[in-house]
Amino acid sequence: MNAAFTTGKELQKMDPVFGQLSFNDHEQIVFCNDKDTGLKAIIGIHNSVMGPALGGTRMYNYANEWEALNDVLRLSRGMTYKAAITGLNIGGGKAVIIGDAKTQKTPELMRKFGEFVHSLSGRYITAEDVGMETADMDTVRDVTPYVTGISESKGGSGNPSPVTAYGVYLGMKAAAKQQFGSDVLSGKKVLVQGIGHVGETLVDYLTKEGAIVTIADINEEKLYEVGSKYGATIFTGDDLYSADVDIYAPCAMGATINDATVHKIKAKVIAGAANNQLANENIHGAILQERGILYAPDFLINAGGIINVYAELAHYDKAEIMRKTENIYNTTLEIFAFAIANGITTHHAALTIAQNRIDQRKIENKK
Repeated sequence: MNAAFTTGKELQKMDPVFGQLSFNDHEQIVFCNDKDTGLKAIIGIHNSVMGPALGGTRMYNYANEWEALNDVLRLSRGMTYKAAITGLNIGGGKAVIIGDAKTQKTPELMRKFGEFVHSLSGRYITAEDVGMETADMDTVRDVTPYVTGISESKGGSGNPSPVTAYGVYLGMKAAAKQQFGSDVLSGKKVLVQGIGHVGETLVDYLTKEGAIVTIADINEEKLYEVGSKYGATIFTGDDLYSADVDIYAPCAMGATINDATVHKIKAKVIAGAANNQLANENIHGAILQERGILYAPDFLINAGGIINVYAELAHYDKAEIMRKTENIYNTTLEIFAFAIANGITTHHAALTIAQNRIDQRKIENKK
């Protein structure tokens, strides 16, 4: 008689949500479907201890629903820690819409998505992310107040991308100070992977400081446009991860630091805007540390965007937005010091400090 063995993938399918490693104690997952508009979306609320869950909506043409679910779970968890380590009184959430933002996004689809957001009565507040524009948030605003990042003309904080890029730039300078002894980026070779709204603005900051910038992106038209605009070199090699650069800045999709790439990286600093850059936080974080590569935790240095949209909820002005974003530099250096003092990875250090703040608030909430 042959014994029957169940594979890990089969087990995952038996428990498609709770069985996901990325589920990580989420409070609520909402699946949204509307036949008329073609909307297929997932909203993930990871943690609301610090306040209502705030996080952007990403529209992306995922290969399948498993990929979309895993992405929203990882992203919403990241938002929890991003808010906590930045000192904001909000929880972590995220939403993904399955589809091509260029061809399938319509005002009707966005309004229907807004209705689903509204049905959660403020437990989740949405904002702009990949595949979204400020105008889309304005459309969502037509049906729900639970949205941030709306146009400045409508009383909002506008596009958060420039503030996100500024925070990443400051986090990169802090990492350079830690690794090279100076935060001056002039003359440093920086590879920026992904030149969307955030990546292009980061290229602008780096170019103005005199960094030697190389850019990579799957969109060739955008690549040559940005390359020409800023005088950046376009990457033409076979493997960008083994490029001879000082700093690698992932600014596209996540998990670019994985089993296939982590041993190739020649850069001595990794500091970028992408969320969830480490495919496996523990394994790949430890390998980077062993190889002497300094990793600036993504959810810390890319927090400028959430600081920007949170201003609409906390009612603080542009000057305060910039002050809070500038503090990313100091917090990044504090994380590095904490990691060294405790013999842990920089990612683990950032998670620990963020989790401590959440745990403290949980105790206070019970009083």
